[in-house]
Amino acid sequence: MRQSQQLMPTIKENPADAEVASHRLMLRAGLIRQVASGLYTWLPLGLRVIRKVEAIVREELTASGAQEVLMPVVQPAELWQETGRWSKMGPEMLRIQDRHQRDFCLGPTHEEVITDLFRREVHSYRQLPCNFFQIQTKFRDEIRPRFGVMRAREFTMKDGYSFHADQASFDDTYREMYDCYGRILRRMALNFRAVEADTGNIGGANSHEFHVLADSGEDVIAYATGGDYAANLEKATSAPPPARPAPSADLDKVATPGVTTIEDVAGLLGVTADRCLKTLVVHGESGLVALVVRGDDALNEIKAEKVPGVAAPLRFASDDDIAAATGCRPGSLGPVGLTLPVFVDRHAMAVADFVCGANEEGFHYTGANWERDVTVADDHVVDVRTVKPGDPAPDGQGELAFLRGIEVGHIFQLGSVYSAPMDATVLNAEGAQVAPIMGCYGIGITRMVAAIIEQNHDEVGIRWPEPVAPYRVHLLALNYHKSEAVRGAADALYQRLTDQGIEVLLDDRDERPGVKFADADLIGIPHRVTIGERGLKEGSLEYKHRATGESAAEPEEAIVARLTGAA
Repeated sequence: MRQSQQLMPTIKENPADAEVASHRLMLRAGLIRQVASGLYTWLPLGLRVIRKVEAIVREELTASGAQEVLMPVVQPAELWQETGRWSKMGPEMLRIQDRHQRDFCLGPTHEEVITDLFRREVHSYRQLPCNFFQIQTKFRDEIRPRFGVMRAREFTMKDGYSFHADQASFDDTYREMYDCYGRILRRMALNFRAVEADTGNIGGANSHEFHVLADSGEDVIAYATGGDYAANLEKATSAPPPARPAPSADLDKVATPGVTTIEDVAGLLGVTADRCLKTLVVHGESGLVALVVRGDDALNEIKAEKVPGVAAPLRFASDDDIAAATGCRPGSLGPVGLTLPVFVDRHAMAVADFVCGANEEGFHYTGANWERDVTVADDHVVDVRTVKPGDPAPDGQGELAFLRGIEVGHIFQLGSVYSAPMDATVLNAEGAQVAPIMGCYGIGITRMVAAIIEQNHDEVGIRWPEPVAPYRVHLLALNYHKSEAVRGAADALYQRLTDQGIEVLLDDRDERPGVKFADADLIGIPHRVTIGERGLKEGSLEYKHRATGESAAEPEEAIVARLTGAA
């Protein structure tokens, strides 16, 4: 492609509203342009990258046995009502009506549609397992779109769904999808981690996220320094705490007027925060519920809303609700004598002689102990704390450390969350109708492009990994319009490389050399070859590798050999 013939509007200055590197560079390099908040047009250069990403995803999934389909963006409300998600999904789902006032939505995901297809077309266990995928537009009405295409309202996604007669079959496919995602990311030359994750509003059992590691990542990953354990911070756990020591102090009620925070209570009573317990009150399915964590720990809200009896999504009780239920306001609450259902984090359960609120304004207990002063049933001891760096890893392999990552893929174990309510059944070997086990597998295609840039850029521009680069070679012809020698050499080399199947972008624009070099660095094509009059007179061209900075003045034959792998 000749650069003079391609829409590639580069920008010198950083856009003021672009917060992360990928957003800035995608705008500056002419990959995207914003249409409205969270909505983008992909320009030719950016679209070429999307197609490269899609091709890798499609090749690996097809090789794994998945079948490609294409489902509609617009989905009827009836399907979502069957699973109950029409009412459960929040304002992220954009609901619309057609001219007949029938309810539809712009699909944020496609579990209902694929399950409807399955129940119409698959009827026997002999047709299982089956694994479908699509690469298609999604729409989620984000409350605050940000970071460019990283969190946009409209985006391209690969979503896949599998159906199985039994758990063993599902486990095989889940493992194949896990391995397939690893192959996809390795082919894109990305540094990534697969981590245990929360299933979110998709539902189902366990799941794994795939994160491209980058300092700008929104997600925090906890991993074992000496082993294979890794999990999203929302899901991460640590090794069980040491056994609780025996009580050594008597329960004592002390006045703490005006003192309500852990820091202030610990300072007043001369103890450390890990000796204090804090009691948080949330809404339950039938009244308020108390959650107790150690004073130096933070409540993990994702874990907390999975506690039996706690309402989801998690909602903290107001001060007035707490006062009405307990006779006391927050800051003086504690588990001793509390009339609400109490769930205690296992690390809080390991503390002896602890300090806690006395459920009376301006008073706390010291020397409180489990069993002696307050009894908690075994099934009310839970893991609801957020892990911290340095915690012992749950697999016993070192300590937990943190990394930041960008989630680009997520695989779910769904069970029969969708097949059962939608009556998507097959006849089993005994002739009975059974709901198949389902899996769900997603990759953010447009988000992947941003993640690649976040991991591959420097202060002057993008550094595309070769498998996803929009072009492989960037030819810079200096003074192309003024020098017949440069023009002839550039056109001949362009044609020679193109004939050998190499994707080439020829900068034949009537621009100063400085502009061409700056744009080449910004666009970030892996291999750059500069053709100028001086070099031609000396019998050489200038080669430069964008990522490594390697450069050399070489004869054309040597450069062609380098680019074709014949060197």
